[in-house]
Amino acid sequence: MSTSSVSRKQLVLEIRGKAKILCDLKRHLSPRTVGAIMRSLPLEGHAHLLGKSISYFETHVDGGIERSRSEFKKGDVAFLPSAGSICFFLNDAIFTKTMTPIGKLNGDIHALNDIKSGDVFCIYEETT
Repeated sequence: MSTSSVSRKQLVLEIRGKAKILCDLKRHLSPRTVGAIMRSLPLEGHAHLLGKSISYFETHVDGGIERSRSEFKKGDVAFLPSAGSICFFLNDAIFTKTMTPIGKLNGDIHALNDIKSGDVFCIYEETT
């Protein structure tokens, strides 16, 4: 059963071959950016780590900064427009660049701590 609505879209973040984590994109946080991401689904890219607080993957989504922040909590999802990257916060963090908040990871995010070079992120809508 889907818990998606007009203002919140539940997606799946898959670490290919390793884990699946539910991810809510919240339109009220950044309507233009979330809309652009939703129109671009499914998205896939190689996983990268930035320090011990952020894992991300680059996309082809083109969007500007919207409701920018530089401080995020564990489980937050943000969009970094300069690289077209979707970022997942493993810990509370203050980032040097501002990002657009777009959602929240739900459930156990510990699988993100085991990201290795060559892992692939895929984000998509679950189909029933």
